[in-house]
Amino acid sequence: MTFNPHSSKYSKWKNHIHFWKYPSILLTGVAIANIGDWIFLIALNLTMLDMSGSPLAIAGLYILKPFATLCTNSWAGSVVDRLNKRRLMITFDLIRAVLIFTLPFLHHIGLIYAVVLVIYMASSIFRPTSMVYTTKLIPTEHRKRFNSIQSLIHSGAFLIGPAIAGLLFLITSPQMAIFVTAVAFGISSIMTWILPDLEKGTVTIDHPVNQEPITKMAKSNRSWQMIKHDWRLVIAFSRQAWNVMLIYFLFQILMVLAAGLDSMEVAFVKEVLAGTDSQYSYLVSVAGIGLGVGALVNMVIVKRLTVTILLAVGAIGFGAGYVIYSLSDSFTGAAIGFFVLAFFMAFMNTGFMTFYQNHVPVDMMGRISSIYSLVAAVMQMLSVFILGLTAQLWSISWSVIIGSCVMLGITLVLALAVRLYMPISPPEEAQ
Repeated sequence: MTFNPHSSKYSKWKNHIHFWKYPSILLTGVAIANIGDWIFLIALNLTMLDMSGSPLAIAGLYILKPFATLCTNSWAGSVVDRLNKRRLMITFDLIRAVLIFTLPFLHHIGLIYAVVLVIYMASSIFRPTSMVYTTKLIPTEHRKRFNSIQSLIHSGAFLIGPAIAGLLFLITSPQMAIFVTAVAFGISSIMTWILPDLEKGTVTIDHPVNQEPITKMAKSNRSWQMIKHDWRLVIAFSRQAWNVMLIYFLFQILMVLAAGLDSMEVAFVKEVLAGTDSQYSYLVSVAGIGLGVGALVNMVIVKRLTVTILLAVGAIGFGAGYVIYSLSDSFTGAAIGFFVLAFFMAFMNTGFMTFYQNHVPVDMMGRISSIYSLVAAVMQMLSVFILGLTAQLWSISWSVIIGSCVMLGITLVLALAVRLYMPISPPEEAQ
């Protein structure tokens, strides 16, 4: 059998490899940054505990994330939608790298909180920027496949990041692990620099890209009037595409409830299940395995599943996993619940990301994501407070059970909304 470089099969593989060149670079940068995030989280918690000796000081770090969202997301979308996404991504990666590098040299808890807040603010702006750039880079017919691979990368980082952190702690110290995180974000910025500048139009790629020139913001445009104008645009779009935003908002409520329930996990395992710290660590590992298995299965069969199935079935399975966990009276039952919720999370996230990319205008994506994330941050803080208050007034067990049942109800409403109101998706080819 002779090899024919001009055969249609060879040409198809050549085009396939050529297309995945830039997405592969983007996914590599995502993987490095995600692993760095996990190393940073664990190293920062240990450093703060060593400095203060107080669990309350660590709890303060978790409050900083939603607070950073409140500080940035009222205006971040206006910036993201008007400036060059690739340059913004590089800038915020470098900002995070430099600030993280300075943390081991700080010896006052207040200063560390201030720097970490700025790091989280940079991350809050980076996320919608990355989403917009990814939507521009990946054409519709490849988004399910790309998002399934990205989900696998996130789950891999969930397992690999803590493992690398533990290895670094054995060899060196948490401070050195923080330096490694800074290097990871620096490498991520280099990977982004290699990617095409889609808005500049200097690189030709194989699919249509919005090449409209980016208008420079005048000083007057940086005013409160511009922000109010953008809020009106988002509200107008939400009214016009109410079905899209209904599904989007239900998903955000689901994530808010998940964050609230996650805040009760340690107390539930130790007080209700009478577990130990090592058993809680094991449960987290089980969730990581569930997420990894789900992401792997998702990546293999994603071309056979519609976005509707991914989102609806994934959400119901996710909610059911929380209910199994909340009703458990044994460690084994809780482990099964953790595995189920994490397994279906991979499908749900892939479905939601693809839905969002396909039905939200790319030129408004930054503003929509930022403004709704602002609302979600407020709801998240309320969720944590209400569940904590319920646990204080009644019991941790009832607090988790009620929260999980409400979550399952929301997943059923979301699945029904997806079934009834999901807009017709753009045509998808077999991937």
